[in-house]
Amino acid sequence: MNFQGDAGKSSKTANTWETSNIGQLGDGLSELIGHRIPTVAQRFDRELKGETIDLPDEAADLSVFTDWQAGKLSSRVASPFWAIAKPKAKQRCLDIGCGISFLIYPWVEWGALFHGQDSSGVAHDIIKARAPQLNSKLFKSIRKAPAHLLDYELQSFDLAIATGFSCYYPLDYWAMVLEAVRKVLKPGGAFVFDAIDTATDLVDDWALLEMYLGLEVELESAAAWKQLLKDAGVTKTKRKEGELFTLYRVSWD
Repeated sequence: MNFQGDAGKSSKTANTWETSNIGQLGDGLSELIGHRIPTVAQRFDRELKGETIDLPDEAADLSVFTDWQAGKLSSRVASPFWAIAKPKAKQRCLDIGCGISFLIYPWVEWGALFHGQDSSGVAHDIIKARAPQLNSKLFKSIRKAPAHLLDYELQSFDLAIATGFSCYYPLDYWAMVLEAVRKVLKPGGAFVFDAIDTATDLVDDWALLEMYLGLEVELESAAAWKQLLKDAGVTKTKRKEGELFTLYRVSWD
């Protein structure tokens, strides 16, 4: 079967992934993540470009297939990060794995200063081209890099956000992300991310669909995430459950 599915408008050119952007991952993660980071980037490149995707016939039997085929699944399961940490006027915010967030969410209404980062070359190019036209005062920067490489000054941001991609990486990698985020947050700053809820009705079919789309999903329990946050030194945690993902707001106060 050939389907377009969840896809957005894209720029006409796509950046190829540069392996030098992956950085040092250490023993045990380099082989796995060194491959997965560009794979995840390419998956979202294809989605943003609206490329036709070949799926096996059995994909049509999945409960989430109809919404995916109609282009509704992404918005259905997306985590509204502002429901747990709404950006405030003049706050410096870092959106990691931002996609085209600045163009589709009410950043202008919030009045927050937007810094974006994404491993997707297509997302990077779209934001770079269109965000300054939308609001050049609030849009501050966009970088093409994975989540663990946050090349910013220490204690730069009031709020960091990373939604929609934690499920593609093991917890060991997310330990690195948490440490990187902690360094760039101001004292009292918050980090908002989401993690897949393995107890939801959608999780099995959604994970299968993602596999058909070329990505393996890491199904980690809430208890495993709780332990990870504890090990990372998180002192405050707030949660908000969604249809597929649970939002977390954490801080190191």
